[in-house]
Amino acid sequence: MANSFGSNLFQNFTSKKPNKSLPRLYFFTFTIFLCTCFYLLGLWQNSPAATTTTAAAISGKNRFSAVSTTIRPNCPQTNSTSIPISSSSSTTLDFSAHHQNPEPSETLSRVIHAPVCDAKLSEYTPCEDVQRSLKFPRENLVYRERHCPEKNEILQCRIPAPFGYRVPPRWPESRDWAWYANVPHKELTIEKKNQNWVRFEGDRFMFPGGGTMFPRGAGAYIDDIGKLINLKDGSIRTAIDTGCGVASWGAYLLPRDIIAVSFAPRDTHEAQVQFALERGVPALIGVLASIRLPYPSRSFDMAHCSRCLIPWGQNDGIYLTEVDRVLRPGGYWILSGPPINWEIHWKGWERTRESLNDEQVSIERVAKSLCWKKLVQKGDIAIWQKPTNHVHCKITRKVFKNRPFCNAEDPDSAWYTKMNTCLTPLPEVTDIKDVSGGGLTNWPERLTAIPPRINSGSLKGITAEMFKENTELWKKRVAYYKTLDYQLAEPGRFRNLLDMNAYLGGFAAAMIDDPVWVMNVAPVEAEVNTLGVVFERGLIGTYQNWCEAMSTYPRTYDFIHADSVFSLYEKRCKIEDILLEMDRILRPQGSVILRDDVDVLLKVKRSLDAMQWDGRIVDHENGPLEREKILIAAKKYWTAPPPDKNQHRKL
Repeated sequence: MANSFGSNLFQNFTSKKPNKSLPRLYFFTFTIFLCTCFYLLGLWQNSPAATTTTAAAISGKNRFSAVSTTIRPNCPQTNSTSIPISSSSSTTLDFSAHHQNPEPSETLSRVIHAPVCDAKLSEYTPCEDVQRSLKFPRENLVYRERHCPEKNEILQCRIPAPFGYRVPPRWPESRDWAWYANVPHKELTIEKKNQNWVRFEGDRFMFPGGGTMFPRGAGAYIDDIGKLINLKDGSIRTAIDTGCGVASWGAYLLPRDIIAVSFAPRDTHEAQVQFALERGVPALIGVLASIRLPYPSRSFDMAHCSRCLIPWGQNDGIYLTEVDRVLRPGGYWILSGPPINWEIHWKGWERTRESLNDEQVSIERVAKSLCWKKLVQKGDIAIWQKPTNHVHCKITRKVFKNRPFCNAEDPDSAWYTKMNTCLTPLPEVTDIKDVSGGGLTNWPERLTAIPPRINSGSLKGITAEMFKENTELWKKRVAYYKTLDYQLAEPGRFRNLLDMNAYLGGFAAAMIDDPVWVMNVAPVEAEVNTLGVVFERGLIGTYQNWCEAMSTYPRTYDFIHADSVFSLYEKRCKIEDILLEMDRILRPQGSVILRDDVDVLLKVKRSLDAMQWDGRIVDHENGPLEREKILIAAKKYWTAPPPDKNQHRKL
């Protein structure tokens, strides 16, 4: 083979014909030569002998040690470490990071900015504080309304969970039981022991589903209602339960695709709303007193009162008039308990026949003044229906003039807005058979159908096409969220969700197939009031000013979503105050997803670090070039110390 190579080479030099392969051979040979030279040079420079010689030359005294100095422009100086070097060992390479800022101390970063509140505040509700409420008049239950602390009274600490707090069971098991340690109150088990509300067994509360007026259980009671009005065709989707107890009525409506907002005041029935939330049922602290309920007009398909002890016939019917405002055209009001069927129950209610009869007559009179029609009274249940429009009602007003229509009032204004005895007028119709404001499709088609408020053009700047685009956008966003937060992606991990700036309810709509419910909040500072659209989609929500605390107990929600909330409130109140409120109403190990401008989120992230949350900022679903970013964070598990210890648990 060598002879062949030589003969070929000889032919290349002696042949007169040009050989095209010769330059390639030269290049290949030269490349091998250079690689060999550089390899030998590198091997010599990194040999033990060369290293020892260099170290000795640098030190001049000790041939076994060397001090290396590295110049790093604009970097903080770090302590260098002497590395022993011997002729028989290789140099130890240091791969640790040296571009680090010192960690803030525990005192500066965590304790001062967000210390832990006293354990006795574990159920603190700032705007329904019992001690503060005593300053206000008891007349018409004004003292039980929202009365929030002044700016200088807002607590700058984190509300602890009670000692022994445990993650609630998953839905639907949570409907039937809850951990005692999470709501350590046995008062209702004693006060309502004969009414089957709640029982205490071992380390938990059991909820049999009973109630004062449904001893056979909420399920059987709802079946009785279903024999009187249609609860199956999807025409009834949203409901409101006044004076809800432990919300068994709402809990047993959920499997029927009817979602109820339950509310009750923080009163002598300790923790009734807290029990509802612990069960995974939508509820808020609230009371019918002097201000409107925090919902727009025409929100609910059905309203319910089961021995809620609200004096419907008193004060010129102001409370029933407020129910009329939030009922949809054609909606139902259901009443059970006093005075319904008083002829049978008057002795058990320990009242006279005369007083109960007078009460029923007064309720019938108020309902008639609202143009309601009494559909049926059967057994302990009575049902009235609101008219689908006010054409006929306006005609009767010209004759009887017993309850005037409200003039120049925004029917959807309901944040500290005073209630009135005047009748909220329904939108005008062109035909007596039309539904005021537009008819709604049945559930579940209602979720994606164009809401009447948008179809009619009553919401400035929002079109049907924008609504469709928004619905698709949030499907994409929620799918992206689930790749970022494994807890949100796990079906059943979360139950109670809060959207702090819901807009058209797109986030909640995209979560509809998960076993969750979402409280959609419309900030009162938003440019357009869209909460009515949320209800028209068959979802639930409430108004809220996030510079104030929410009317709910600590540890209400498993997950909180906030879209541009901090940009909206940046110049209105402190970011830290909003975050502390989020910390109050979020359960231990719960998650938040915040989307906002990157500069705003960087400020939020610093505060969350001080609150000892685990969080990170990630890119927008459309990529890193978007200024809007997403912050994902989780609240760590921690509780108040054991009752016999005075010091706080170190976090």
